[in-house]
Amino acid sequence: MPGSEKNQSVPANFPRLAALCKPKLLIIDEMGYLPFDRPAANFLFQLVGRRYERGSIILTSNKTYGEWGDIFSDQVLAAAILDRLLHHSVTISIRGESYRLKDNRKGGVFQTEEVRAEI
Repeated sequence: MPGSEKNQSVPANFPRLAALCKPKLLIIDEMGYLPFDRPAANFLFQLVGRRYERGSIILTSNKTYGEWGDIFSDQVLAAAILDRLLHHSVTISIRGESYRLKDNRKGGVFQTEEVRAEI
């Protein structure tokens, strides 16, 4: 999604945008793991807008909706994207220890708070 400022127009990214609009289900994993530059944020806005009420999106993130302005460095754009994503949606919030790190903690790769307190 990232691109240069002069390539932020939709026609320049139209083939990629069109391809991502075709599937019945689009999965976007780790949303907000890295910040979006302005062209990437605009591209995501266009993608969500074109898929709105036409195709499903599953999105995973460790960021709250309130933190999305930081992801895009633009509160207004974040609100517009969230407006389209959250309409007709179901939000599932999973709290707790990382599933990926759980086995590593059991194996002693990462220390738990209890182990650190004993040392």
